[in-house]
Amino acid sequence: MGEKIREGRPEEKISKHINPKTGEKHVMCKANQFLEEEDAVSPVIGVILMVAITVILAAVIAAFVFGMGPPKQAPQASLRASSGTFDDGSNKVAVVQIEHQGGDEIVLKSANTRVVVDGKAASIVADSSNETINAGNTMYVFYDDDDGKYYVDTYKNMTNIANLENIGKTGDTVSIKVIDVASQQMIADLSVRF
Repeated sequence: MGEKIREGRPEEKISKHINPKTGEKHVMCKANQFLEEEDAVSPVIGVILMVAITVILAAVIAAFVFGMGPPKQAPQASLRASSGTFDDGSNKVAVVQIEHQGGDEIVLKSANTRVVVDGKAASIVADSSNETINAGNTMYVFYDDDDGKYYVDTYKNMTNIANLENIGKTGDTVSIKVIDVASQQMIADLSVRF
């Protein structure tokens, strides 16, 4: 009739199994029977893990290559603006004095610092010998009527400008923003009343 199945512990029970591919009958342990019938998922998990690792590595490498590190900080400096005068030998003109009262140095190069006067960008005229402003130093903002531009300097080169004019008249308020170019952060937002 049928084959006798030996009794014992559940993992020792034997059952007949027919291999669907070959049609061959063989005997296997019941404890291992479910393994034969289930498809394995480990190759799918392996592929998912490999893709995840590749994506993470690509993101880390891109961060280093494209410099997506922490944002740069603007120099932290305390600046104070006031009205002043400059005597070019033949004429006294009103200028804005910006005194560095403490903190980080400010580099007076257009690649490092941008100065905006009443919404217009000022040209920086500092030469290599005095291109940084440290605590105790003063920079000046003045206006050239010839080209209608504002300039920033440490006073030395102002005599090279042909037509210095008053930057403001009595009662005028001049707004000045000092911006760090690398971080695009504001170093100071100043206003001066004449």
